[in-house]
Amino acid sequence: MGRMVEFPVNGIASRGYLAVPESGEGPGVVVLQEWWGLVDHIKDVGDRFADAGFVALAPDMYHGEKADHPDSAGRLMMALNIDRAEKDLRGAIDYLLSLPETTSERVGTVGFCMGGQLSLYAASINPRVGACVDYYGIHPSVKPNLAKLQAPVLGFFGATDAFVTPEAARQLQADLESKGKRAEFHIYDGAGHAFFNDSRPDAYNAEFADDSWMRMLAFYREHLGD
Repeated sequence: MGRMVEFPVNGIASRGYLAVPESGEGPGVVVLQEWWGLVDHIKDVGDRFADAGFVALAPDMYHGEKADHPDSAGRLMMALNIDRAEKDLRGAIDYLLSLPETTSERVGTVGFCMGGQLSLYAASINPRVGACVDYYGIHPSVKPNLAKLQAPVLGFFGATDAFVTPEAARQLQADLESKGKRAEFHIYDGAGHAFFNDSRPDAYNAEFADDSWMRMLAFYREHLGD
């Protein structure tokens, strides 16, 4: 359904996967990758958004590199240039909103694992983000400025996640609420890290993935428009 596109980032071409609904238009959503890179699973999530009526863009935050083993994925994640990532996120948001197919005035962001933290980060630095979704976000070098966050946040976490513990999720929600931010978090009993990733049978939980997907679509439709 989708295709690879190029968009400018400070005069340099960056790439991403763009999926547009059959209707030809819809609200914009930026989909942010796990530590594996812009792999087929993330492209499939973009296609699913298009099926649901959204224009989805998944920027390639690793600029062509991918990982197929946790060790190499961890190295790529830790090597992420935060300054470049900030520019890539801004460029992706600006590009998505410039498309005639995008009907919303602001975009939604959603990310998984590393991308979940980048979703929060993008929303904290860019007022053009109108709704932020965080799936078990983690990256030790990405520090969202929660005080500057303007968008409401929807979070999904697993009760047995050893990377982003329930305690860490509750602390993040408390930090958001203490700063007057709108935050709705769901912690699924029995779910571990990466429970949304249906390409990983060791981690995937269909019940929780489906429930969070429907909640996310409703959240975007409320804050971005149909």
